[in-house]
Amino acid sequence: MSHLPGGRLKGVLFDLDGTLIATRRLYIESFADALEPVLGERLSEEEIMAHKPRAERRFLRDLAGEAHIRGTLQRFYDAYEARHDQSFEGIYPGVRELLRELRRRDVPIGLVTGKSRRSWRVTGPRVELGAFDVRVFDEDVPHPKPNPAGLRLAVDALGVDPSLLMYVGDSVTDLQAAQALGMPSGAVLWSKKQHEREPFSHEGRRLGAWVFEDPSGMLRLLDGPPR
Repeated sequence: MSHLPGGRLKGVLFDLDGTLIATRRLYIESFADALEPVLGERLSEEEIMAHKPRAERRFLRDLAGEAHIRGTLQRFYDAYEARHDQSFEGIYPGVRELLRELRRRDVPIGLVTGKSRRSWRVTGPRVELGAFDVRVFDEDVPHPKPNPAGLRLAVDALGVDPSLLMYVGDSVTDLQAAQALGMPSGAVLWSKKQHEREPFSHEGRRLGAWVFEDPSGMLRLLDGPPR
C-alpha cells in the first residue's frame, strides 16, 4: 500500500462513472440500443460487461466496426439522453460530502474519465457536482486506461508531482494507470455489487491501492498518516 500521509496529499483525481455517479444501467441500455441495429441482436448486460467497456467510442467501435461507428455513436448519444432521467441511478451516498470537504480544505480535485464530453453535457447539469480544477475526457487522450495519458494531462495541468496526488477509481485499469505514473491510488467498493467487492478489494491491495468502503474513508486518510 502506498504510504502517503494525509498532510502530503496535494490533490485527488477521480474516475467518474462507477466512482462518483451510478450510470451502469444507463450505459448498458444505451449501448444495447446503439449496437442492436448493427449486430442484429440486443446484447445482455452480461455480454456487454464481458467486453469491459471503459470508453464510449472505443467500445462501440470495437463491437460495431469502424464502418458503422458514426451511426452507432449517434444512436448511443440519442439513447443516453432519452434514457437518462429514467435510468440514471444517482450520485453515490457520501460523494457530495466528500467533494465539499475536499474543496473546503483547498485540496485540488479533478476528473479523469473515459466518458465523452457530449455525455457529460447531458449528465453534468443534472448532477451538479460542482467545479473541478481539471477535467480530462475520452476525446483528450490517444489511448484509454490503463494507459496513463489522461492522468499525465491532469498532472501537468495541476503542476503537482504525481506521487503527491491520488487517483480514485472503480476498475483495475484505473489503478494500473495510476501505478504507471507512480501515483497512489484508491479503489472504491461503494459502487460494487456484493460478489464484486472481494475480488476487486483483493486486486486493489495487490496493486498497492488504498481500498475505500465508502467516501468517508478518504477523509480519514486526509486526517492523518496511514496506519
